[in-house]
Amino acid sequence: MRILITGGCGFIGNHVVRNALLIPGVESIINLDALTYSGHAENLNDIDDERYTFVYGSINDFDLVSKILNDNQIDVILHLAAESHVDRSINSVQPFIETNIDGTRVLLESVLASKQKGHIVHFVHVSTDEVYGSLGPDDEPFTEDTPLNPQNPYAASKAAADMLVQSFVNTHELSAIITRCSNNYGPRQFPEKLIPLMTLNALNDKMLPIYGDGKQIRDWIHVDDHANGILCAMLALFVGKIETGEVFNFGANNEQQNITIVRSILSQTNANESLMEHVNDRPGHDRRYAMGYEKASRVLGWKPEIDWARGLSETIEWYRINTAWTDSITSGQYKEYIRTQYGHLAK
Repeated sequence: MRILITGGCGFIGNHVVRNALLIPGVESIINLDALTYSGHAENLNDIDDERYTFVYGSINDFDLVSKILNDNQIDVILHLAAESHVDRSINSVQPFIETNIDGTRVLLESVLASKQKGHIVHFVHVSTDEVYGSLGPDDEPFTEDTPLNPQNPYAASKAAADMLVQSFVNTHELSAIITRCSNNYGPRQFPEKLIPLMTLNALNDKMLPIYGDGKQIRDWIHVDDHANGILCAMLALFVGKIETGEVFNFGANNEQQNITIVRSILSQTNANESLMEHVNDRPGHDRRYAMGYEKASRVLGWKPEIDWARGLSETIEWYRINTAWTDSITSGQYKEYIRTQYGHLAK
Protein backbone atom coordinates (compact mmCIF):
# COMPACT_ATOMS: atom_id res chain seq x y z
CA MET A 1 0.00 0.00 0.00
CA ARG A 2 1.30 3.45 -0.98
CA ILE A 3 -0.03 6.30 1.16
CA LEU A 4 -0.09 10.08 0.78
CA ILE A 5 -0.61 11.86 4.10
CA THR A 6 -1.41 15.55 3.99
CA GLY A 7 -0.39 17.59 7.02
CA GLY A 8 1.88 14.86 8.34
CA CYS A 9 4.06 17.31 10.24
CA GLY A 10 1.12 18.51 12.32
CA PHE A 11 0.04 17.20 15.69
CA ILE A 12 -2.27 14.37 14.63
CA GLY A 13 -0.49 13.89 11.32
CA ASN A 14 2.91 12.99 12.77
CA HIS A 15 1.31 10.34 14.97
CA VAL A 16 -0.50 8.92 11.94
CA VAL A 17 2.82 8.74 10.06
CA ARG A 18 4.49 6.91 12.94
CA ASN A 19 1.67 4.42 13.38
CA ALA A 20 1.25 3.83 9.63
CA LEU A 21 4.90 2.80 9.36
CA LEU A 22 4.10 -0.07 11.75
CA ILE A 23 1.49 -1.58 9.43
CA PRO A 24 2.63 -4.65 7.46
CA GLY A 25 2.30 -4.14 3.75
CA VAL A 26 2.84 -0.36 3.74
CA GLU A 27 5.34 0.17 0.93
CA SER A 28 5.70 3.94 1.09
CA ILE A 29 4.43 7.04 2.84
CA ILE A 30 4.68 10.51 1.33
CA ASN A 31 4.04 13.39 3.69
CA LEU A 32 2.86 16.56 1.93
CA ASP A 33 3.00 19.53 4.28
CA ALA A 34 3.27 23.30 3.79
CA LEU A 35 4.82 23.70 7.26
CA THR A 36 2.55 26.53 8.34
CA TYR A 37 2.60 27.76 11.95
CA SER A 38 1.49 24.45 13.55
CA GLY A 39 3.32 22.05 11.25
CA HIS A 40 6.94 21.38 12.15
CA ALA A 41 9.50 19.18 10.43
CA GLU A 42 10.99 18.58 13.89
CA ASN A 43 7.97 16.42 14.69
CA LEU A 44 9.35 13.69 12.41
CA ASN A 45 13.10 14.34 12.56
CA ASP A 46 13.66 11.03 14.31
CA ILE A 47 12.05 8.96 11.52
CA ASP A 48 14.73 6.85 9.82
CA ASP A 49 12.83 4.73 7.34
CA GLU A 50 13.45 4.55 3.60
CA ARG A 51 9.71 4.14 3.03
CA TYR A 52 9.08 7.68 4.31
CA THR A 53 9.43 10.79 2.13
CA PHE A 54 8.68 14.41 3.00
CA VAL A 55 7.46 16.78 0.28
CA TYR A 56 7.21 20.48 1.04
CA GLY A 57 4.16 21.94 -0.66
CA SER A 58 0.54 22.96 -0.52
CA ILE A 59 -2.59 20.86 -0.92
CA ASN A 60 -3.93 23.77 -2.99
CA ASP A 61 -1.38 23.01 -5.73
CA PHE A 62 -3.29 20.75 -8.14
CA ASP A 63 -0.27 20.05 -10.36
CA LEU A 64 1.89 19.03 -7.39
CA VAL A 65 -0.78 16.78 -5.89
CA SER A 66 -1.49 15.14 -9.26
CA LYS A 67 2.21 14.53 -9.85
CA ILE A 68 2.58 12.86 -6.45
CA LEU A 69 -0.43 10.63 -7.10
CA ASN A 70 0.70 9.63 -10.59
CA ASP A 71 4.46 9.31 -10.07
CA ASN A 72 4.09 7.25 -6.91
CA GLN A 73 0.95 5.28 -7.80
CA ILE A 74 -0.65 6.33 -4.52
CA ASP A 75 -3.35 3.97 -3.23
CA VAL A 76 -4.75 6.05 -0.36
CA ILE A 77 -4.81 9.70 0.71
CA LEU A 78 -5.13 10.40 4.42
CA HIS A 79 -6.20 14.04 4.46
CA LEU A 80 -5.24 15.73 7.72
CA ALA A 81 -3.91 19.10 6.51
CA ALA A 82 -6.11 21.82 7.98
CA GLU A 83 -6.32 25.10 9.79
CA SER A 84 -7.67 23.84 13.08
CA HIS A 85 -7.83 26.44 15.84
CA VAL A 86 -11.21 28.01 16.57
CA ASP A 87 -9.76 31.24 17.99
CA ARG A 88 -7.77 31.85 14.82
CA SER A 89 -10.87 31.27 12.68
CA ILE A 90 -12.73 33.92 14.68
CA ASN A 91 -9.89 36.40 14.12
CA SER A 92 -9.50 35.62 10.39
CA VAL A 93 -11.59 33.12 8.46
CA GLN A 94 -9.85 33.39 5.06
CA PRO A 95 -7.06 30.85 5.73
CA PHE A 96 -9.72 28.34 6.86
CA ILE A 97 -11.66 28.76 3.63
CA GLU A 98 -8.49 28.45 1.56
CA THR A 99 -7.08 25.36 3.28
CA ASN A 100 -10.02 23.46 4.72
CA ILE A 101 -12.48 23.95 1.88
CA ASP A 102 -10.54 24.81 -1.26
CA GLY A 103 -7.61 22.56 -0.35
CA THR A 104 -10.01 19.65 0.06
CA ARG A 105 -11.55 20.51 -3.31
CA VAL A 106 -8.13 20.36 -4.99
CA LEU A 107 -7.41 16.95 -3.47
CA LEU A 108 -10.79 15.60 -4.54
CA GLU A 109 -10.34 16.90 -8.08
CA SER A 110 -6.90 15.27 -8.18
CA VAL A 111 -8.41 11.96 -7.08
CA LEU A 112 -11.12 12.34 -9.73
CA ALA A 113 -8.54 13.05 -12.42
CA SER A 114 -6.66 9.91 -11.41
CA LYS A 115 -9.87 7.87 -11.54
CA GLN A 116 -10.57 9.15 -15.05
CA LYS A 117 -7.16 7.77 -16.05
CA GLY A 118 -8.00 4.37 -14.56
CA HIS A 119 -6.09 4.87 -11.30
CA ILE A 120 -8.24 4.47 -8.17
CA VAL A 121 -7.15 6.45 -5.12
CA HIS A 122 -9.06 5.93 -1.88
CA PHE A 123 -9.66 9.08 0.18
CA VAL A 124 -9.93 9.35 3.98
CA HIS A 125 -11.07 12.79 5.08
CA VAL A 126 -10.24 13.56 8.71
CA SER A 127 -12.82 15.91 10.19
CA THR A 128 -13.90 16.94 13.70
CA ASP A 129 -16.68 16.61 16.26
CA GLU A 130 -17.16 20.38 16.08
CA VAL A 131 -19.21 20.03 12.90
CA TYR A 132 -22.05 18.70 15.09
CA GLY A 133 -22.30 21.84 17.23
CA SER A 134 -22.86 21.82 20.98
CA LEU A 135 -24.63 19.34 23.28
CA GLY A 136 -26.87 20.15 26.20
CA PRO A 137 -25.95 18.76 29.64
CA ASP A 138 -28.32 15.78 29.32
CA ASP A 139 -27.99 15.10 25.59
CA GLU A 140 -26.72 11.77 24.32
CA PRO A 141 -23.27 11.79 22.64
CA PHE A 142 -23.00 12.61 18.96
CA THR A 143 -23.47 9.77 16.50
CA GLU A 144 -22.73 9.59 12.81
CA ASP A 145 -26.38 10.45 12.18
CA THR A 146 -26.32 13.67 14.21
CA PRO A 147 -27.16 16.60 11.89
CA LEU A 148 -24.32 19.00 11.14
CA ASN A 149 -24.71 22.25 13.07
CA PRO A 150 -21.35 24.11 13.13
CA GLN A 151 -21.21 27.06 15.51
CA ASN A 152 -17.93 28.79 14.59
CA PRO A 153 -16.00 29.54 11.39
CA TYR A 154 -13.54 26.66 11.87
CA ALA A 155 -16.36 24.15 12.34
CA ALA A 156 -18.23 25.61 9.37
CA SER A 157 -15.17 25.21 7.14
CA LYS A 158 -14.79 21.57 8.17
CA ALA A 159 -18.50 20.88 7.69
CA ALA A 160 -18.28 22.40 4.21
CA ALA A 161 -15.31 20.15 3.41
CA ASP A 162 -17.24 17.12 4.70
CA MET A 163 -20.10 17.95 2.36
CA LEU A 164 -17.70 18.40 -0.55
CA VAL A 165 -16.40 14.89 0.08
CA GLN A 166 -19.92 13.49 0.18
CA SER A 167 -20.80 15.35 -3.03
CA PHE A 168 -17.84 13.80 -4.87
CA VAL A 169 -18.89 10.37 -3.59
CA ASN A 170 -22.44 10.88 -4.79
CA THR A 171 -21.65 12.62 -8.07
CA HIS A 172 -18.40 10.97 -9.17
CA GLU A 173 -18.49 7.71 -7.18
CA LEU A 174 -15.14 8.35 -5.56
CA SER A 175 -13.98 5.91 -2.89
CA ALA A 176 -14.01 8.16 0.17
CA ILE A 177 -14.97 8.15 3.84
CA ILE A 178 -15.06 10.74 6.64
CA THR A 179 -13.77 10.34 10.18
CA ARG A 180 -14.67 12.67 13.03
CA CYS A 181 -12.99 12.72 16.40
CA SER A 182 -13.28 14.39 19.79
CA ASN A 183 -10.53 16.52 21.39
CA ASN A 184 -7.04 15.07 21.05
CA TYR A 185 -4.16 15.37 23.49
CA GLY A 186 -0.63 14.02 23.60
CA PRO A 187 2.99 14.87 22.69
CA ARG A 188 3.92 17.41 20.01
CA GLN A 189 0.70 19.43 20.08
CA PHE A 190 1.13 23.06 19.12
CA PRO A 191 0.83 25.03 22.39
CA GLU A 192 -2.16 27.19 21.59
CA LYS A 193 -4.48 24.30 22.53
CA LEU A 194 -5.62 23.80 26.12
CA ILE A 195 -3.39 21.05 27.49
CA PRO A 196 0.00 22.10 26.06
CA LEU A 197 -0.69 25.80 26.69
CA MET A 198 -1.63 25.24 30.32
CA THR A 199 1.22 22.76 30.87
CA LEU A 200 3.92 25.04 29.48
CA ASN A 201 2.57 28.08 31.31
CA ALA A 202 2.46 26.14 34.57
CA LEU A 203 6.00 24.85 34.08
CA ASN A 204 7.20 28.39 33.40
CA ASP A 205 5.25 30.09 36.21
CA LYS A 206 3.06 32.05 33.79
CA MET A 207 -0.61 32.92 34.11
CA LEU A 208 -3.10 30.31 32.85
CA PRO A 209 -5.99 31.96 30.95
CA ILE A 210 -9.33 30.19 31.54
CA TYR A 211 -12.18 30.97 29.15
CA GLY A 212 -15.33 32.00 31.02
CA ASP A 213 -16.17 29.78 33.98
CA GLY A 214 -13.97 26.97 32.67
CA LYS A 215 -16.81 24.47 32.81
CA GLN A 216 -16.84 23.70 29.09
CA ILE A 217 -16.85 19.92 28.61
CA ARG A 218 -14.88 17.97 26.02
CA ASP A 219 -14.43 14.25 25.36
CA TRP A 220 -10.65 13.78 25.46
CA ILE A 221 -8.87 11.07 23.47
CA HIS A 222 -5.17 10.32 23.20
CA VAL A 223 -3.79 11.17 19.78
CA ASP A 224 -2.40 7.66 19.27
CA ASP A 225 -5.87 6.18 19.78
CA HIS A 226 -7.21 8.60 17.17
CA ALA A 227 -4.36 7.82 14.76
CA ASN A 228 -5.08 4.11 15.06
CA GLY A 229 -8.76 4.75 14.41
CA ILE A 230 -7.94 6.61 11.19
CA LEU A 231 -5.71 3.75 10.07
CA CYS A 232 -8.36 1.12 10.91
CA ALA A 233 -10.83 3.03 8.75
CA MET A 234 -8.24 3.35 5.97
CA LEU A 235 -7.57 -0.37 5.89
CA ALA A 236 -11.29 -1.19 5.93
CA LEU A 237 -11.89 1.12 2.96
CA PHE A 238 -8.87 -0.24 1.07
CA VAL A 239 -9.98 -3.88 1.32
CA GLY A 240 -13.64 -3.12 0.64
CA LYS A 241 -14.92 -3.93 4.13
CA ILE A 242 -16.87 -0.66 4.30
CA GLU A 243 -18.83 1.35 1.76
CA THR A 244 -17.73 4.60 0.18
CA GLY A 245 -19.36 7.64 1.79
CA GLU A 246 -19.45 6.20 5.30
CA VAL A 247 -18.72 8.28 8.41
CA PHE A 248 -16.95 7.04 11.56
CA ASN A 249 -16.82 8.83 14.90
CA PHE A 250 -13.96 8.32 17.36
CA GLY A 251 -14.22 9.22 21.04
CA ALA A 252 -13.09 7.95 24.42
CA ASN A 253 -16.11 8.26 26.73
CA ASN A 254 -13.95 10.66 28.73
CA GLU A 255 -15.83 13.90 29.37
CA GLN A 256 -13.80 16.43 31.36
CA GLN A 257 -14.38 20.06 32.29
CA ASN A 258 -11.60 22.41 31.20
CA ILE A 259 -11.19 23.74 34.74
CA THR A 260 -10.72 20.21 36.09
CA ILE A 261 -7.96 19.53 33.56
CA VAL A 262 -6.21 22.79 34.41
CA ARG A 263 -6.25 22.00 38.12
CA SER A 264 -4.82 18.55 37.41
CA ILE A 265 -2.02 20.11 35.37
CA LEU A 266 -1.27 22.58 38.17
CA SER A 267 -1.12 19.75 40.68
CA GLN A 268 1.17 17.59 38.54
CA THR A 269 3.55 20.49 37.81
CA ASN A 270 3.54 21.68 41.44
CA ALA A 271 2.28 25.08 40.31
CA ASN A 272 0.04 27.34 42.37
CA GLU A 273 -3.66 27.73 41.57
CA SER A 274 -3.20 31.49 41.87
CA LEU A 275 -1.76 31.30 38.33
CA MET A 276 -5.29 30.68 36.98
CA GLU A 277 -7.03 33.75 35.61
CA HIS A 278 -10.50 33.72 34.10
CA VAL A 279 -10.76 35.71 30.86
CA ASN A 280 -13.68 36.63 28.62
CA ASP A 281 -15.21 33.54 27.05
CA ARG A 282 -14.69 32.77 23.37
CA PRO A 283 -17.52 34.12 21.18
CA GLY A 284 -19.97 31.32 20.39
CA HIS A 285 -18.09 28.88 22.63
CA ASP A 286 -19.65 25.40 22.40
CA ARG A 287 -20.48 24.14 25.87
CA ARG A 288 -20.17 20.37 25.56
CA TYR A 289 -18.94 17.74 23.11
CA ALA A 290 -19.19 13.97 23.50
CA MET A 291 -18.64 11.37 20.80
CA GLY A 292 -20.27 7.97 20.58
CA TYR A 293 -18.04 5.40 18.87
CA GLU A 294 -20.28 2.33 18.78
CA LYS A 295 -20.11 2.12 14.98
CA ALA A 296 -16.31 2.27 14.92
CA SER A 297 -16.17 -0.44 17.57
CA ARG A 298 -18.67 -2.68 15.80
CA VAL A 299 -17.52 -2.24 12.20
CA LEU A 300 -13.80 -1.52 12.56
CA GLY A 301 -13.04 -3.38 15.78
CA TRP A 302 -11.58 -0.15 17.17
CA LYS A 303 -11.70 1.16 20.72
CA PRO A 304 -9.62 3.65 22.73
CA GLU A 305 -6.82 1.98 24.63
CA ILE A 306 -4.94 4.70 26.53
CA ASP A 307 -6.12 5.50 30.05
CA TRP A 308 -6.81 9.21 30.61
CA ALA A 309 -4.90 9.59 33.89
CA ARG A 310 -1.83 7.82 32.51
CA GLY A 311 -2.04 9.58 29.17
CA LEU A 312 -2.31 13.04 30.72
CA SER A 313 0.58 12.42 33.12
CA GLU A 314 2.79 11.12 30.30
CA THR A 315 1.86 14.11 28.14
CA ILE A 316 2.75 16.60 30.88
CA GLU A 317 6.05 14.79 31.40
CA TRP A 318 6.78 14.90 27.65
CA TYR A 319 6.48 18.69 27.64
CA ARG A 320 8.57 18.91 30.79
CA ILE A 321 11.43 16.91 29.25
CA ASN A 322 11.36 18.09 25.63
CA THR A 323 12.32 21.71 26.17
CA ALA A 324 14.25 21.89 22.89
CA TRP A 325 11.06 21.11 20.97
CA THR A 326 9.01 23.69 22.85
CA ASP A 327 11.72 26.34 22.57
CA SER A 328 11.92 25.85 18.80
CA ILE A 329 8.24 26.59 18.21
CA THR A 330 7.22 28.96 21.01
CA SER A 331 8.77 32.00 19.42
CA GLY A 332 8.05 34.50 16.68
CA GLN A 333 4.55 34.03 15.28
CA TYR A 334 3.45 31.99 18.29
CA LYS A 335 4.42 34.74 20.73
CA GLU A 336 2.60 37.31 18.61
CA TYR A 337 -0.53 35.14 18.62
CA ILE A 338 -0.43 34.79 22.41
CA ARG A 339 -0.03 38.55 22.81
CA THR A 340 -3.00 39.16 20.52
CA GLN A 341 -5.21 36.53 22.12
CA TYR A 342 -4.51 37.00 25.82
CA GLY A 343 -3.06 40.51 26.08
CA HIS A 344 -1.76 41.29 29.56
CA LEU A 345 -1.33 37.59 30.41
CA ALA A 346 1.26 37.09 27.67
CA LYS A 347 4.45 37.97 29.50
